[in-house]
Amino acid sequence: MWAHSMTVQDYQDLIDRGWRRSGKYVYKPVMNQTCCPQYTIRCRPLQFQPSKSHKKVLKKMLKFLAKGEISKGSCEDEPMDSAMADAVAGDFALINKLDIQCDLKTLSDDLKESLESEEKKKGKNSKKEESNELVQSQDIEEKLGSGEPSHSVKVHTVPKPGKGADLSKPPCRKAKEIRKERKRLKLMQQKPAGELEGFQAQGHSPSLFPPKAKSNQPKSLEDLIFESLPESASHKLEVRVVRSSPPSSQFKATFQESYQVYKRYQMVIHKDPPDKPTVSQFTRFLCSSPLE
Repeated sequence: MWAHSMTVQDYQDLIDRGWRRSGKYVYKPVMNQTCCPQYTIRCRPLQFQPSKSHKKVLKKMLKFLAKGEISKGSCEDEPMDSAMADAVAGDFALINKLDIQCDLKTLSDDLKESLESEEKKKGKNSKKEESNELVQSQDIEEKLGSGEPSHSVKVHTVPKPGKGADLSKPPCRKAKEIRKERKRLKLMQQKPAGELEGFQAQGHSPSLFPPKAKSNQPKSLEDLIFESLPESASHKLEVRVVRSSPPSSQFKATFQESYQVYKRYQMVIHKDPPDKPTVSQFTRFLCSSPLE
């Protein structure tokens, strides 16, 4: 249908029922009949985390704004290639995850089978077990002597009784814990006894570590975009939200620049000839809106 005028809530109700809009043209794809089914791609802006590719592009942009420099190796379709690389890497990660899950499943099945067989063997007397072990060892010697592959032989040996942990020695500790202990002793030597007592009396643990500043925190999208530039920056970037329908004075002033961006996009990405992306097509597709 052609929407001459529509409230935002009405359009939201249509979206929830599978409708979409291109300019003032509102349509609903017939998913079971069309050759190219359409799927909604949703980005939750509040939960969005920029990827390495996004950060790389933002750094290039900031470098251009600050110094006016453009990387030599940059090309027109580089962001598309990096996005594709991220998608492929994500697919491989998913495949590896599925492989690990399959391995764990087969491992758990093998363990279950071995436990069941062990429980059955417990019912037998010890004499039979000893005789079985002797027979198995003889079989192994014969097979090894005959040159048969060793992986076909299953050996079930009983572990020898050990002495256990040596209680006279201190328990084994990680190097990180040892470093913490050294730091604690060093702080105890540096600080007077009165300060230490007051520190512990306030409910602090005797570890005496000052609270660590949260380092390596990922930068938010706002931090990356609105990073402060030097006063002597080569360029200045301003982001403005302007009304396109009905067109405001600011939108009219920059209309030709916006159209050239659209035209270049259509030619580079969709391989359109220069005369195909017209001004009327751009206006009808991206500027005109029936929403009030």
